[in-house]
Amino acid sequence: MNGKRIGEIDYLKCVCILLMIAFHLVFFSEKYPLAKQWVYTFHMPVFLILSGYLMQIEKRPSEFLRAMAWIFVPYMVMETGYVVMSAVLPVRDKVDCLSVGLMLEKLFLHPMGPYWYLHTYLLCGLIYYGVFHWAEKMRLVSRLVVLGTGYAVLADACQLVSLPNALYFLAGVALRRSGMTFTSFFCPSVWALVPLVWLSADMANLNRFTLGGVAIVYLVASVLLSLYTVIPAGIRRVSDYVGRHTLVLLVFSPVFTMLSKGLVPLFMFDETGFCFLFVAMILTVTGSFGIAWCIDRVGVSPYFWGKKQMLQPFHPK
Repeated sequence: MNGKRIGEIDYLKCVCILLMIAFHLVFFSEKYPLAKQWVYTFHMPVFLILSGYLMQIEKRPSEFLRAMAWIFVPYMVMETGYVVMSAVLPVRDKVDCLSVGLMLEKLFLHPMGPYWYLHTYLLCGLIYYGVFHWAEKMRLVSRLVVLGTGYAVLADACQLVSLPNALYFLAGVALRRSGMTFTSFFCPSVWALVPLVWLSADMANLNRFTLGGVAIVYLVASVLLSLYTVIPAGIRRVSDYVGRHTLVLLVFSPVFTMLSKGLVPLFMFDETGFCFLFVAMILTVTGSFGIAWCIDRVGVSPYFWGKKQMLQPFHPK
């Protein structure tokens, strides 16, 4: 890929991160439990496949570890803050008693909130790098088998990640190493909507850890990719921009999904919950970008993200 951005991939990342935010808004998601179950079948699996596909391991160990460290720093800061806030605010995953041991356990073993994704990304990425460099003389299939075995140990023996989540990451690795492009495997097709509707009608398939769920992941990606070329150019540029900055939204969105609970009394008049969703989504996205912009402006980004500036310029045309 040579570091070149792929618009279709940024677009998929945009759709998935916005769906993640939408269904982390409890007031909205509780109104549509079936929609939430359907979205949860595919949105994080697509992210994990993309993570395995996009991870660059063609680096010296020091460079790779530095890159992973600058994922760990925002993860550490925000996971720690999330645990503390869960002890203070009336949230679903309430922390009853803060302690150093609890903080370390959540940080390194069993993270809370959406930060489990970064925890999984770090662990799967480190093992991926280690296996493919240690066993670089093995054939590809052998290395993938060794990598899958490592993920099984990480999941079953160590209980640090979910095995199905790790296997979605592995699928992205396999796709990248096969030499196929993402869009040649996830072939854009509006006709994928037909089997997608058929599979989605069966509740047993609304589980990303089943064969039906795996099929739904593939079909949703195919349908979404078929829409990329027909959406207006302006919306495409916005989706590409959001897709380039999904880490910003992943890191900061929990701050605003928590704060959005304070807006619920203002929207009790709307039984659909869509007015609340619209306002809360705008608050969460703009607020997350606003924090990132402030961090850039005050010169903290080199110590938080490991780069001088996190937000890239937006070109509306």
